[in-house]
Amino acid sequence: MEHGETEQQEQQEREEKVVVEQLPDSSSSDEHKEAEENRFLMLKQLFAAVTLGVCSVLIVAVNKIVLTSYKFPSFQILGLGQIITIICVLWVARMLRIIDFPSPSLEEFRKVFPLPLFYVLNLIFGLGSTQKLNLPMFTVLRRFTLLLVAIGQALVLGTRETQGVNLTLVMMVVGALIAALNDLAFNLSGYVFVFLTNIATAANGVYTKKMLNSDQMNKYEIMFYNALLVLFPVLLLAYGTGDMERAYQYDGWNNPFFILNFFLSCIMAFLLIYFTTLVTQLTSPLTLAVIGCIKNIIVTYGGMFIGGDYVYSLVNFIGINVSVAASLAYSYLKYKQQMSKK
Repeated sequence: MEHGETEQQEQQEREEKVVVEQLPDSSSSDEHKEAEENRFLMLKQLFAAVTLGVCSVLIVAVNKIVLTSYKFPSFQILGLGQIITIICVLWVARMLRIIDFPSPSLEEFRKVFPLPLFYVLNLIFGLGSTQKLNLPMFTVLRRFTLLLVAIGQALVLGTRETQGVNLTLVMMVVGALIAALNDLAFNLSGYVFVFLTNIATAANGVYTKKMLNSDQMNKYEIMFYNALLVLFPVLLLAYGTGDMERAYQYDGWNNPFFILNFFLSCIMAFLLIYFTTLVTQLTSPLTLAVIGCIKNIIVTYGGMFIGGDYVYSLVNFIGINVSVAASLAYSYLKYKQQMSKK
C-alpha cells in the first residue's frame, strides 16, 4: 500500500517537473525584451546624432550659398522664413496630435521670456555674420561660445569645468585670435555680429537648460513661443530697414536653384532645433559636443572652398588649426569625463 502511494507521489512529481520545464522562462523573456529595447534605443540615438550632424553642416553651407554665392540681400528675410517655418511645422504637428503644448496665452509668453530675446539676436546676427565672414573664420570665432557657456554655467547653474577643459577653451580662443590677426578678408561688422551671436547663443543655452531643469516648459513650448514672439519684431525690423523691399526686388526669385536653397535653409533651421533637442533628450551634452566638433572641422576646411571669400595666409591658417586642435582636445576631455561617471 505504502509502496503504491510512493510510486504515485514520484509519478506526480515527474509530471509537475515536465509542466514546469514547459513553462516559458520569464527572466529570459524579460532579458530578451530589454535587449530589444536597448537595441532600438541605440538605433534612435545613432539616427538622431547622424541627422543632427548632417543638418549642422548643411544649414551653415546652405546659408552661406544663399547669402554669399547667390548674393541674397537680406539675412533678416532669410531668418524670417526660418521663423515662419518653425511656427507652421510645430502648429500643424500639434493639430495632428503628434506633439502637444498649451495654446497661446499671456502666461506662456511670460514663462518663456527672456529666451525670445536671445533667440532673435542669435538668429539675426548669426545669419548676418555668416553673410559677412568666410566660413573658416566664422567657425573659429564661434568657438568663443564654449568659453562663454562655461562662464554662464558657473554663474547661473553652479557647474564648473575642469582645469583641462578650461585650458582647451583658452587655446580655442588663442587660435581664433591668431587667425584674426592676419585675416586678409577682415570685416568689422562681421566680427561684431559673430561676437553678439556668441553671447546670445551662450545665454540661450544656459537659460534653456535652467528652464528645462525646472520643468516650467517642455521643449516644444520653448521652440514654438520663441519663434512666435520674435516673428513680429523681425517682420517690423525687416520692413523698417528696407530689407523687405530689397528682398522683393531681388532678381533671383525666378532661379529654381536659389529657391531650393532658400527652402532648404528654412527646413534645416527647424530640423536643427528639433534634433538638437532630441539628441539632448536621448543621449547627453557630450554627444552634442562631439557632433559640434566634427561639424566645425568639416565646415572649417570645407568652408575654404564654399562661398569663394576665404583668403589664405600662413598666420591665419596656423591660427585656424590651433583652434581646431583645441576643439578636438576639448571633445576628448569631455568624453573622458563622461566615461569616468559610469
